[in-house]
Amino acid sequence: MRKMLAAVVSRVFSGEVQKPPLRGLLASFNFSSKATCDIKKCDLFRLEEGPATSTLLTREEALKYYRAMQVIRRMELKSDQLYKQKFIRGFCHLCDGQEACYVGLEAGINPTDHIITSYRSHGVCYTRGMPVKSILAELTGRRGGCSRGKGGSMHMYHKNFYGGNGIVGAQGPLGAGVAFACKYLETGEVCVAMYGDGAANQGQMAEAYNMSALWKLPCIFICENNRYSMGTAIERAAASTEYYKRGSFIPGLRVNGMDILCVREATKFAANHCRSGKGPILVELLTYRYHGHSMSDPGISYRTREEVHDVRSKSDPIMLFREKMVTNNLSNVEELKEIDAEVKKEVEEAAQFAITDPEPSVEEIAHTIYQQSTPFEVRGTNKWIKYKSII
Repeated sequence: MRKMLAAVVSRVFSGEVQKPPLRGLLASFNFSSKATCDIKKCDLFRLEEGPATSTLLTREEALKYYRAMQVIRRMELKSDQLYKQKFIRGFCHLCDGQEACYVGLEAGINPTDHIITSYRSHGVCYTRGMPVKSILAELTGRRGGCSRGKGGSMHMYHKNFYGGNGIVGAQGPLGAGVAFACKYLETGEVCVAMYGDGAANQGQMAEAYNMSALWKLPCIFICENNRYSMGTAIERAAASTEYYKRGSFIPGLRVNGMDILCVREATKFAANHCRSGKGPILVELLTYRYHGHSMSDPGISYRTREEVHDVRSKSDPIMLFREKMVTNNLSNVEELKEIDAEVKKEVEEAAQFAITDPEPSVEEIAHTIYQQSTPFEVRGTNKWIKYKSII
């Protein structure tokens, strides 16, 4: 193998052949096509059995997951930069550090299933199928954004994805409603309702648990426990920090949210539970956010820099998955570096689009308010200004 690579390099430098892409050279390495990986056992509540403690990971899946997590990480870091450059304004909640939650979740359900989440939604937007440029363009309020520049960070939508909701905890009852539709229409689909540890203390979440259990709705309630709600440690905000038991009469799982495979297997288990007609299930993902609650929060007034650094150095989801891939011979450092470079280029190009794409015109402000409607007039900021609402 070394002789073959040396020969190729020699021919490149001598000018006999053009420089080949690194991916082509790496294809000649004898990587494993799959590997069996052990994962941490989940804590169970009102369940006799839980998700598997080992799973099969193919090389194709590993490369796909790794790339998706890197895209989310780069996209959030770029969003931070664009915000500080004042291209992004208003509310903006970043999710770097929680990438394994979103990629693992999407790997455990079907594209036809449904997801609704909170305002920390960029990662889910990407895993649901939104291009990076449509996400960043929405953040900068441009016409090419997923909500045509009128929603911003807190209000993004896509097929089978219902936002991005600004009201804390509102996605709980809304998710139960989507799950009710799945059951009523007998589609065999499930709805995932995601919320944070702070929203878990909202009364409407308890109401959503009750109705979902009463009607045996196919709803997966997922609590992203990143330990700090808005800016208060969970121990100071909740009488019980065992969020997976909050459903009381609903079975629950507590999962290592920094391990993408653990999240994937737990999601598969939860989805199968719901599809079998057993009703809702509650999943708590133990995770961590690197940024503050929002861009107005430096994130170090209620936690130390040392704590954030410690998580980054020991529990970072991308780092852990990279090590797992290399250890199991599913890839190597060189190939992963090439993926990193490709991702960086993709995000940079998307960011350039997001700052150069035109803003929506004022005349479009009333467009797409309703899904189906004949054109009608909408009053503007005063009674003399009127806009036409069209689909």
